[in-house]
Amino acid sequence: MNPPSRREFLRRMGYGTLFVVGGPTLLAACGDGEETAGCTFTSTNSGDNKQVNFANWPLYIDVLEDGYFESTSLQDFEAATGIKVNYLEEVNDNDSWFGKVQGQMTTCANIERDLAVLTDWMAARFIRLGWAEELNKGNLPNAVNLVDSLKSPGFDSTRTYTLPWQSGMTAIGYDPALTGRELTSINDIFDPAFAGKVTMLTEMRDTLGLVMLGMGIDPATPSLSDAEAATDKIRQYVENGHIRRFTGNDYGEDLAAGNVVAAIAWSGDIIQLQADNPNLEFLIPEEGLMLWSDNMLIPAGAANQDAAELYMNSVYDPTVAAKIESWVNYICPVKGAQQAMRDLGAEIGDDDLVALADDPLIFPDEATLSKTHIFKNLDEEEERQFNDLFQAVIGA
Repeated sequence: MNPPSRREFLRRMGYGTLFVVGGPTLLAACGDGEETAGCTFTSTNSGDNKQVNFANWPLYIDVLEDGYFESTSLQDFEAATGIKVNYLEEVNDNDSWFGKVQGQMTTCANIERDLAVLTDWMAARFIRLGWAEELNKGNLPNAVNLVDSLKSPGFDSTRTYTLPWQSGMTAIGYDPALTGRELTSINDIFDPAFAGKVTMLTEMRDTLGLVMLGMGIDPATPSLSDAEAATDKIRQYVENGHIRRFTGNDYGEDLAAGNVVAAIAWSGDIIQLQADNPNLEFLIPEEGLMLWSDNMLIPAGAANQDAAELYMNSVYDPTVAAKIESWVNYICPVKGAQQAMRDLGAEIGDDDLVALADDPLIFPDEATLSKTHIFKNLDEEEERQFNDLFQAVIGA
């Protein structure tokens, strides 16, 4: 059972293509800069709350195809509540989705989205701009099941606006048969023996965060000079040809095929790539690794906030979370889901599902989670400065 991860899907589709499935039309918008709305959102919770327009990434939820169950979690929710979920696989890229809604949000127009899943830094931007509704915790009793490691991110320290949909780790994927040894450190990726066969990610926070950890810098609190030091180190290995290239998901094929011996990689992708190359391993470096989340938030002005919160609450039921996780294979943010997955596997008599509950990349233990770091919540000026440094190095 190895359905493609949503990031693997993005690799196949290409980041420039917006993939939309049905649902209300999302109007294109123009506009530069980050301007807070000088207006008032008047449509908040004004709908009938009999539907939820849910914007998510492609292939990021359980489906019937190649699944374990006779119904999906979405179908179960609709049957239990009578609320229709218009599930829209349209968030192919944080920036492009932001660009689509920016014009409407700036004028406090209803974008006809009641729930959206955005990565940490983009969720932070929505909160900073005043474009996220505060959650009614009374509708979210299951939020107590949020795992401890994700309770207090810098961008939303009390989870006033967000709950994680899925989480993941960034470290090093490698093939010991090709490296000739077990890797233990982030800095092993710079071994001269691997020259020309190493890739790094175009995601600034992932790559800079790992390099900083290898330099003894805490990525949760880096200064501009720390970012300069990290990019200077990367530049050395770009200029001498050690780093083959900077990639999105497309490191996967090279890694599985052996064209690359080590890559900065996402945990969920390695689970999928192991189907093609069982030798691949995901290194938990001695210095630590990066932790990120894709977060559910309710865009300001959402007409069906109550219904959206009821849905959010449902996916924090451990059994529902286990059902989603059986297909998605990233880190589950819900306490109790691991045991629920074992129970579901036993109930339907599927040993593969029971075994999936023991995958440390889906349900990492406390020792692993204690080594994770969340990148600093950058303000607008810091984000510009850090991005300028990084883009200059990777040649973008």
